[in-house]
Amino acid sequence: MKEQLNESAFEQIDLRKLPPLKALKGFEATARLASVRGAAEELNLTHPAISHQIQTLEESLACKLFIREGRQIRLTEAGSRYYQFVRQALNILIAGTEEVRDNISQPALRVQTYVTTSIRWLAPRLNKFRQQHPDIGLQVSTYSADWRFDEKHADIAIIYKTQPLSDHLSWQPFFQSKVFPVCSPEFLAKLPDQLETHDLKNYPLISVYTENKYWSWQNWFESAGINHKPDDKTQTSLNCMDVDTLAAALEMAIIGEGIALVNGPFADKDLASGRLVIPVEHTAKGFGEWGIVCHKNLEDDKRIKAFIAWLLDEQ
Repeated sequence: MKEQLNESAFEQIDLRKLPPLKALKGFEATARLASVRGAAEELNLTHPAISHQIQTLEESLACKLFIREGRQIRLTEAGSRYYQFVRQALNILIAGTEEVRDNISQPALRVQTYVTTSIRWLAPRLNKFRQQHPDIGLQVSTYSADWRFDEKHADIAIIYKTQPLSDHLSWQPFFQSKVFPVCSPEFLAKLPDQLETHDLKNYPLISVYTENKYWSWQNWFESAGINHKPDDKTQTSLNCMDVDTLAAALEMAIIGEGIALVNGPFADKDLASGRLVIPVEHTAKGFGEWGIVCHKNLEDDKRIKAFIAWLLDEQ
């Protein structure tokens, strides 16, 4: 269709060959419903108005479009053929109109993420989304007062939840919640060859204090059956350096400052490249789950559906 439009873009259209366009709506509704009265009610017109439209169209075409059989009407052979063309033309016009309206009126899709999610997972992939959906604008925000969905300022979000959502929100599970340690290969080379899980408490640990409510070194050790209570006089406190984001913790781990704890796919690229390694194989599960959330009223929004489908493909 686009090629046809391009080839004929500058050709003159002989508008004299067109029928009365206003009458086409009345004809289409009458043919579909097999009722003048039904067409009048659907189009919010009077019965005589629809009858006049059909009469005008028949005079323009110089043929009968309907046959009356008592109180019933049916299409003639010519009317039946013509209906197919009218239906197709109206559908094409509607589709074109909607496409133009959508492209003009659609606001940018407001996406909420956390700092680390944006820097280490979403941002490097966004160009793919733009290539696949050039008509959908995105506004990505990493600011939030807490870890919950900020539905006042966002249409959709990638969040970590530890409690059930409100009934008006829709949830799509996303990343796996798996918590494991990472460090640089240079840092690991300084540690004993036969490193055990409980040994990590003796080395510099990088803690993200904004995440400790959902996963922490204390939780991770306990999941491995290692009880470590900081107030136990026979043990020392965990040797933790506190930062506010996992993105900062991972950068510190990469340069050899200590061992960071990851929940999600945010170290995958560095693990694949060898910039980070896993010092011990114990993996714990976080106290919640990663997912995509939006308001249920927006589930059928074309921008939301396209973005969620793309996120799942990139998973």
